[in-house]
Amino acid sequence: MIKLGKGPRYKRSFRRRFEGKTDYHRRQKLLKSRKLRITIRASNNHLRVQLIQSKLGGDKVLVSAFSKELTLKYGWNANCGNIPAAYLTGYLAGMRAKTKNIKEAIFDLGVFYHRNRALAACKGIVDAGINIPHRKEFFPENFEDRIKGTHIETYAKTLKTKEPERYDQMFSGYLNKKKVDPLKISQLFSNSLKSIENKI
Repeated sequence: MIKLGKGPRYKRSFRRRFEGKTDYHRRQKLLKSRKLRITIRASNNHLRVQLIQSKLGGDKVLVSAFSKELTLKYGWNANCGNIPAAYLTGYLAGMRAKTKNIKEAIFDLGVFYHRNRALAACKGIVDAGINIPHRKEFFPENFEDRIKGTHIETYAKTLKTKEPERYDQMFSGYLNKKKVDPLKISQLFSNSLKSIENKI
């Protein structure tokens, strides 16, 4: 239970600040830079990347990419809420930004939920060729393997060898609904990446 302050000098903060959704001091610094902002918002099953221009009348979305597009247009039949899908969504947004002659922007990550997927989307945007200031330490070590989905393949291979029943249970969504072999996620990732490059 949240305890509210009392007294004549108490002033309740803005709703989004009170709910822990917006850091207004950080947002003010980003707006003062007058640069295009890249926002990444993730749910359990999907991820959205937007490139936003701030104006007095309100923000304007210049570029947008939604992870469900990967399934509809780019041959990604696996889960849209994992790290490889997050990277592909970021890469898609970056490629679309390049077609609009956008060369640079800054990250506006807001409250940093779903850290690994947000970082994967960031990496996708950077790899697409958008110039975004960041440190080398921003991305974890061996992150490339996780982006390609090799960690999923390794886990699936271990389960299939040692606990086949649990393997069928854990990957039933891949095997039965999506008809995807979890041992070939990296190949599916490469095919979807090429599809994005060819269609944008």
